[in-house]
Amino acid sequence: MHKKVLVTGATGFIGSRLVRKLVSGDNEVYALVRKSSSLVSFSGILDRVRLVEGDVTDPDSLKKAFEGMDRIYHSAGYTYMGGDSSRDATLNAINVQGSRNVFDAALEAGVERVVHVSSITAVGFSSNRKPLNESFTWNFDQIQLKYAETKHLAEEEAQKAVARGLDCVIVNPAFVFGAGDVNFNAGRIIKDVYEGKMPVYPLGGVSVVDVEIVVETTIRAMEVGRCGERYIIGGDNISYKQLAGTISSVTGASAFRFPLPFWMASPLLYLMKRLNFRKKVSKLFNLSMFRVASEFLYFDSSKAIRELGMKSEPHEFSIRRAFEWYRKEGLL
Repeated sequence: MHKKVLVTGATGFIGSRLVRKLVSGDNEVYALVRKSSSLVSFSGILDRVRLVEGDVTDPDSLKKAFEGMDRIYHSAGYTYMGGDSSRDATLNAINVQGSRNVFDAALEAGVERVVHVSSITAVGFSSNRKPLNESFTWNFDQIQLKYAETKHLAEEEAQKAVARGLDCVIVNPAFVFGAGDVNFNAGRIIKDVYEGKMPVYPLGGVSVVDVEIVVETTIRAMEVGRCGERYIIGGDNISYKQLAGTISSVTGASAFRFPLPFWMASPLLYLMKRLNFRKKVSKLFNLSMFRVASEFLYFDSSKAIRELGMKSEPHEFSIRRAFEWYRKEGLL
């Protein structure tokens, strides 16, 4: 049946790829955008997307935008994993209060179903390399990563909305690579390895997945996911050493770098600042990010494979696809 489908965070990495996939179907696709939003991510498909002005931090704009909508993909979010506490208020406003606003507006508008795009940081991290599943008890409070806290709280808001009658499914994408990452989210590591700004690597690991797999699985979650359930969308669980090695292999960058335990990160950063060397090293090398990267964000995606038919592929494919897209777009 023909549906009216709206995507929040539509100009972001996952949101924009979601819009691109949705417009190839039979539904009317609406993109929630702000006045200041760049529409570059809609290049070539603007004639098939209906733009709706609004902001997740503005409840009134959502009430108007959600009128008559059948389905909502809530992918809006603020991704910041540095240690600058001045950004805490923005993280709360967009990720927590913004999600609450979305769920409230969806309930009021009588939207039939919402898919909330969360994060693996809302699940937790493994201290023993054992992949975690959806039932794991959140433990990022041990690291005090504000971003993870806000994603965890947003899921709590989703569950409260479910209890009030909202049909909502949660998806938890892992470390997402692929075409369309114009802001270099996960792709920052590709850029920095390629440009020789990653002389060290942390001792943890991460689950890597391609954005197209995330998008396809998210759409399947809308179609067949169970209300109130969460689904991890991950892929290869690999160490940062392996990931950097793959990127070096794909890009032709130098593979020479050395392991850096977390206890050495702070004195090394201090030394780099004293020697005015900081700008020559990746922005990812900050204490907050390095603390997270020293743990293992390894995940078990078997539930999404079983219930949503999630596909999988070697992480090398995604790294190569992302790198080639950056080169084609002149971003590298």
